[in-house]
Amino acid sequence: MKMIPNSLGRLIPDEIDGKKLKPFQGAHAGHGGGRKAGSPIRASVDYRDKLRASLDEVIDACEIKDGMTISFHHHLRNGDYLINMVVDKLAERGLKDLVLAPSALFPVHEPIVNHIKNGLITHIEGSMNGPIGRACSLGKMRKACTLRSHGGRYRAIQDGDLHIDVAFIAAPNADSFGNANGLDGPGACGPISFALADSLYADRVVVVTDNLQPFPVHPWVIRGGNVDHVVEIDKLGDPEKIVSGTTRITKSPTRLLIAEYVARFIDDIGIMEEPGFSFQAGAGGISLAFIQFLAEIMREKGLKAPFARGGSTKYLVDLMNEGLIGYILDGQAFDQVGVASLRDNPRHIETDPFTSYNYHTKGNFAPLVKAAVLGATEVDLEFNVNVNTHSDGWLLHGIGGFTDATDAHITMITAPLVRSRLPIIVDSVTTVTTPGETVDVIFTERGIAVNPRRADLLDRLKGSSLPIMSIEELRKIAIGMTGEPEKPEFEDRVVALIEWRDGTIIDCVRQLKV
Repeated sequence: MKMIPNSLGRLIPDEIDGKKLKPFQGAHAGHGGGRKAGSPIRASVDYRDKLRASLDEVIDACEIKDGMTISFHHHLRNGDYLINMVVDKLAERGLKDLVLAPSALFPVHEPIVNHIKNGLITHIEGSMNGPIGRACSLGKMRKACTLRSHGGRYRAIQDGDLHIDVAFIAAPNADSFGNANGLDGPGACGPISFALADSLYADRVVVVTDNLQPFPVHPWVIRGGNVDHVVEIDKLGDPEKIVSGTTRITKSPTRLLIAEYVARFIDDIGIMEEPGFSFQAGAGGISLAFIQFLAEIMREKGLKAPFARGGSTKYLVDLMNEGLIGYILDGQAFDQVGVASLRDNPRHIETDPFTSYNYHTKGNFAPLVKAAVLGATEVDLEFNVNVNTHSDGWLLHGIGGFTDATDAHITMITAPLVRSRLPIIVDSVTTVTTPGETVDVIFTERGIAVNPRRADLLDRLKGSSLPIMSIEELRKIAIGMTGEPEKPEFEDRVVALIEWRDGTIIDCVRQLKV
């Protein structure tokens, strides 16, 4: 296999599994442009009656064959039942060499590992969390997987890089024509807009619901005019398991200190008083604590954020209800309070990856976010960030919206300096998920490192009492605590590609030696 360097010096395959690859050339080199792939509009379906009696009937009607690509969305997260259900039925038919293209997979989907071993699935085109990522690290898949961000996935489908033969859309609320949303029903999960691209570009589209309602279901996040078949099943999943991260504010003194540093940093640089201040934070313990610290400052100063970017949680919803946030722009709900708020509050708006994150458009709103607070598994001395693999080499996480969100005005990474006796600041990350040119500040409990590219932030911090230091100093402190860690050993075989949001390859993951 011929390996070529990209602009970060990372060696990637020139070609893999018969596909020519494009090396990463810079964070913004491939923005704009793109194209819209077309999917056939099949006139043979009787659109007066799309309702099918069972999943088996739907699968028969879709004429699924060996080698096809099947897609799903992940808004039910670790509570999803549909993916395993459909894949089991495809296995019963003796199909082979399918490509699975979910927006993400979770530990609940571990049974898919057996279907990979028996040849039903050749590889995954989508994020993998936990057991399936571990199987990928061990080289269990016949072909290399591709991991994309949420916006990158929409771009790939839109541009025709990822062609979907059949899309199965879990719809907690749907009518017999195919209009659907995630706002009501026993499986209500809030947004389902990660399936929007699938509904627009897949050859065949199936809406699967456990809550069939009279026409018309509205708002129609998924529009019936893009849907071939509708089927009702007993249960889509367990919406209580849509939680992400801890969904509880951390009680760890170390993590609370990191969260406080982030809020103080935002205050010290003065952007909260500037017009259009907005922020994005996840559902982990540090991010939730940051939201609370930030809210205290906003109350004291009488400030309001015109909008905040979800995923939504109870804590974000509380701030909106208090009046500290004008709108929540929400791509996925991380708890049931977020689901109810999206349903009931017109200032809580469902967004889709086209509008929020797709870089082959005439603009998305990621750059309108002033401050994004994100986590990481590793950061290196060039401010490159890894969120896919751990320092031991295991591929255990997807990308999610991480690389898309780094286009915020200030991208801030939070992590304890040492995790599981391993330093978070390393000489060179195991895998580059996002380049240092998009990362502005690293926050740990021992100190804060500002990317030298952001001299404007360093100027604003003059006089601040925050522990600002170089990333090299942070690295030295970390090594003093842990010693120099052993590097993982890899085979030559490339098992996964890390795709940048424009379709270029920023890094690859090799099979782990065990």
